[in-house]
This record gives sequence, structure tokens and C-alpha cells, in this order.
Amino acid sequence: MTNTSSGHNLGRSTPLPLVCALLLGLAGCSAWSPPSQEAGKFAIPSQWPSASVAHSTPTISLTDWWLRFNDPQLTTLITQALQANTSVRSAQAALQQARALRDVNAAGLSPSLSASGSAQRGKSGDSDTSNSLRAGLDARWEIDVFGARRSSLNASEADAQASQASLADVQVSIAAEVALAYIQLRGQQAQLQIARNNLASQQETLQITDWRLQAGLTTSLELEQARTATEQTSAQLPTLQTGINQSRLSLALLTGQTPDALQGLISQPQPMPTLAGNWALGIPAHTLRQRPDVRAAEQRIRAALSRVSAADAARYPGFALSGSVGLNALSLSGLTSGASVASALLGSISVPLLDGGAARAQVRVQEAALEQARVAYEAVVLTALKDVEGALVALQGDRARQLNLQNAATAAANAALLAQQRYTSGLIDFQTVLQTQRTLLTAQDSVASVQAAISTDHVRLVKALGGGWNQTSLD
Repeated sequence: MTNTSSGHNLGRSTPLPLVCALLLGLAGCSAWSPPSQEAGKFAIPSQWPSASVAHSTPTISLTDWWLRFNDPQLTTLITQALQANTSVRSAQAALQQARALRDVNAAGLSPSLSASGSAQRGKSGDSDTSNSLRAGLDARWEIDVFGARRSSLNASEADAQASQASLADVQVSIAAEVALAYIQLRGQQAQLQIARNNLASQQETLQITDWRLQAGLTTSLELEQARTATEQTSAQLPTLQTGINQSRLSLALLTGQTPDALQGLISQPQPMPTLAGNWALGIPAHTLRQRPDVRAAEQRIRAALSRVSAADAARYPGFALSGSVGLNALSLSGLTSGASVASALLGSISVPLLDGGAARAQVRVQEAALEQARVAYEAVVLTALKDVEGALVALQGDRARQLNLQNAATAAANAALLAQQRYTSGLIDFQTVLQTQRTLLTAQDSVASVQAAISTDHVRLVKALGGGWNQTSLD
């Protein structure tokens, strides 16, 4: 059932001052809107569950966290990605759209004014041809007595703020993904160099074994075992090089460039980027506010609250004030002199009578959307807590492993050197040499892996805390 409305030309039956006073009085109520509920805050622990986390520093800047790694190439890649990545540019366009929609709703609160003009030339029977010209101004103002339009504006403003936070969330993700891909590439380059060094050592052992075979000091079995170990290590090199090339392609995509654009920038191996100094953290209630996805979820709750208010206000009468002023003349010159003036003022009211319960159902629709937004907010906060705690646990574990693995690699290097020397002197068998070389390769590879893992843990931690965006880039 459609709404019924009643309109009255108040200008004809009611004195003009009374009409104006009535509608202006109604306009004075337009700032009123139904009280909205506060967006409930999800309970956050007072400190991180990880007992070893220091929280003596309540505030740290996470805006340009990548500068802490002191790696110019990493800084260059992240800067390029934040400017040219397609996901960032798409989020920027979505933000512009949301802001434009907010401006559209804001314009609806103000009166509208339009100009019109017409020209007519006609003849009836034997009468002379006559002209009729008209120029006028038309104005209309829908008075927001119950706050429906104001609530819609508040909702669009919250949507714009959510889009802004979503853009920041994309920036956080892209910066972290670039850093992770870059760390992976440097780790693969380190592993490739380790494999090449071990291959050189194995080739030297193969040569020694060949000399010993020619001197009758060993058998062909040991020569074939040495050759097997050398070929197995050689087979690892193409796999590692393929991984490096794939990481380079990922970096090119993230930075919005063609696959061959980064060939010169990252082709030469560089040290693994590591975080300088200790990483101090504040309490979760403070640090999690930096996460843009948490901010976006809060704004979506505010938008849903405003839409509930707008749907409720739509159930009440609507008021409008319109008027027009026009000039009528028989010729173009007559519009400026001797034209007749016609004016009108119209006040109207529309009252919903029967709609089959559609208005109340629409309120329930928006209330259900509000509950969804609240649940989504809780899910985002829980995910944020899990991300931070997971990154902290991983960082602590990898740091504990690092010292042991470095000691193991040092011992393995000494053992491999001693084994090769004693084998050359004929004091030990070849199986001991093979075992020590394999152990050395594994130990050094583990050290490179744990160093990359620690840098990766730092990146995941700063991403979990919402680092990597700044307000200036969003304005």
C-alpha cells in the first residue's frame, strides 16, 4: 500500500506571515534526531598474555616502521607500492566515492533553487500570431523535522570514515606484503650463497677423493659417494634461483611494475634486513586503536545506528516549503520592462497512513544490520588480539632458536674442516666427511631461515598492531 499525502496551497487560504511562521517553527525542530545507542566496546585484556613482553613504553610510532630496518631498498619498494599498487589506488577511488555520496546527502539538508524559462508562439483561428515569454525562479526546501535526512547524512559520514580506514588497512597490508616478499627474497639469496659455498667445499672433497683413488688409497665407492653429494647440492641451486625469481615477480606486482622492472634493483645479494633495537609495545587497549580495520568496524556501527534512526524517522510526517517567482511578457524586451510578476508559496505535508507495515519492517531491517555490524566489530577485535599474540609467540620462539642454531652452525663448520683435513691425511673414513658436510649445509641453512623468520615475525607484529599508514596520505 502506497503512502497517502495531503497537500494544501497555504499561500491562497492562509496569510503568508502565518505560513512562514508555521514552517520556520517546524524547521527549528529539524536538528532533533532520535537518541542513538553507543557502539559497545568489546572488552580487551589489560596486557598481553605473553609474560615476557615489556610494556613500559605506552606510545610508539608505527607510521614508517620499515625505516627501522635501515634498508634503503626496502624503503624504496614500500614507498613505490604505497603509490602505485592497484589495490591502494582502488581503495583511494572508493574513498572519493564515499566522500562524494556524503556531500550529496549534505546538500539535501539545504534549500534547492532552480531557474527556468520558456517561450511560446501560437495562433488561434483568424487571430494574429501571439508570443508568450516566461522567466522564473523555483525554490524548494524539505524540512527535516524528525531528523531523517540528518541521520542519513550521519550514516554517509560514517561510511566515508569507514572507507578512509579501509584505505589505511590496504596500506598496512601492502607495506607488510612488500616487506615479507623482500625478506623472503633476501633469505633465498642467503640460502643460495650457502649452497654454493658448500658445493665448492664438496667439489674440493671430490677432487681429493679422486687423487686418493689414483694413488690407490681409496676405492671407487668413495669417489661415487663424493660425486653423489656434489650433484645433490648442485640440484638445489636451480630450485633456490627459481624461488628468488618468483619473489622478484611478487615484488614487481606489489609495486605496480612490470616483471623486469626490479631486475637491477634486487639482483645483487644484500644482508638480511633486521630490526634495530628493542621493539617496545604498549598495552592492547592502546595499540589496537592503530589498526584501521578496528576503526572501520567502529565506523560501520555508527553508520548502522544512523540508518536505524533514519528508518524510524521515515515513519513520521514530512514537511516541505516551496515557492516560485516568475515574469510573463509578450516579447523579449518586455521581460525587462512592463512584464507581469507571478509568485506563489506552497507549504505541504505528507503523512504515511497505510503501508502494510513496510516502515516498521524497514526499521527491523536496519536493526538487524546494526547487530551484524556489532558482531563484525567483535570478530575484528578478536582477530587483532590473535594476530598480535601469535606474532609475539612466534618472535619469542624464533629468538630462542637463533642462538642455538648459530652455535650449531659454528660447531658444524669446525667439524667439517677437521673432517676434511683428517680425511686428506687418511685418519678417518669418507662417511665421516660426508656426514659433517651434510650437517654443515643443514645448520647454515637453518641459521639463514631463522634470521628470515625473525624479520618476518617483526613485520607480522607491526602489521597486527596496525602500522604502516598515516593520516596525511588519507586526506
